[in-house]
Amino acid sequence: MIIKDALSFIVPLLISASLAAVLGLYVAVVLLLLLSGFVGFFFRNPAREIPSDPRVIVSPADGRIVKIERVGNVTKLSIFLSIFDVHVNRSPIGGRIEAIDYKRGKFKPAFKHAASVENERNTIMVSRGDVKLVFTQIAGIIARRVICWKEVGDTVAKGELIGLIRFGSRVDVLFPAGTDVTVRNGARVLGGSTPIGIIL
Repeated sequence: MIIKDALSFIVPLLISASLAAVLGLYVAVVLLLLLSGFVGFFFRNPAREIPSDPRVIVSPADGRIVKIERVGNVTKLSIFLSIFDVHVNRSPIGGRIEAIDYKRGKFKPAFKHAASVENERNTIMVSRGDVKLVFTQIAGIIARRVICWKEVGDTVAKGELIGLIRFGSRVDVLFPAGTDVTVRNGARVLGGSTPIGIIL
């Protein structure tokens, strides 16, 4: 399954491939079809089994844990998404979206830790009871668009789709007091499926 955002890329590519075929530009046809296939691959949205335990915090994105560090009173966990990872993002917990804060910025490589504070990004706070979990969609050197489909006041389920980042990116999660990280640095995670923390 692919998300509908892919159509704005795939349809023009297929139209271009059809025109190239009419003109006899068969190399261009092959290249355009391959490119449309890659776009479909990038915008895929595979089904995920979401843990039922309400205490479990799931990964908001597919990718690799590149850093876990203590920052003030919270623990910051960073996930790097390569161009080959699934790029739809999911809510780590069920609850109410309390805040959304979009900031324009640079487009440094997402694996660099400066990207967390310098790149274009969208920060989302989801609350459930006393727990307020913050996670940030961060654009990278190739990603040039951060998309969020939710609004402040929306109620989301754990693992529910909330947006995507196009073509390579990073997602940071801040674990507040009352929660704990349960994964190690370097681990591979799947959005909506892999437990990354727990509500104590």
